Amino acid sequence: MDGCFICNKHSGNIQTSGIAIYEDDFVYVGHIDRNGNPNYLGHIMIDLKRHVPTLGEMNMEEAKVFGMMMAKVSKALMESEAAEHIYSFVAGDSVPHLHMHLVARYPNTPKEFWGSNAVYDWEEAPMGNNEEVISLCSRLKKYIENHPYE
Repeated sequence: MDGCFICNKHSGNIQTSGIAIYEDDFVYVGHIDRNGNPNYLGHIMIDLKRHVPTLGEMNMEEAKVFGMMMAKVSKALMESEAAEHIYSFVAGDSVPHLHMHLVARYPNTPKEFWGSNAVYDWEEAPMGNNEEVISLCSRLKKYIENHPYE
């Protein structure tokens, strides 16, 4: 769809940080991109490939894959990256193409910085450049490939 950031990303018109963690006919999983600014390591996006704005517009096959990937990526963040909690949210206000944010909370995160976006206000949050994002994505991808039925 013309003008849709996520559709343009999937068609290759927009370059984002990191590498694909997982991709199939229904979803694309990758790390958030902050336009060259340091990224919070562990802020993952699950994009539905088909252009629909809301959760309620998925078909059941898309919903099955979307939900399974939410669980798999969350487990990978916990097992591979030692996250103690995963926040998830779907807003869709600024980008009306269905995507879910998964944000890892790591041990020793002060309670005042708990929450899906609060970690960005924490000066000691694990932030990284594109090389570090690629490394994290590679670890998550490997974990998912090595644990297909978990």
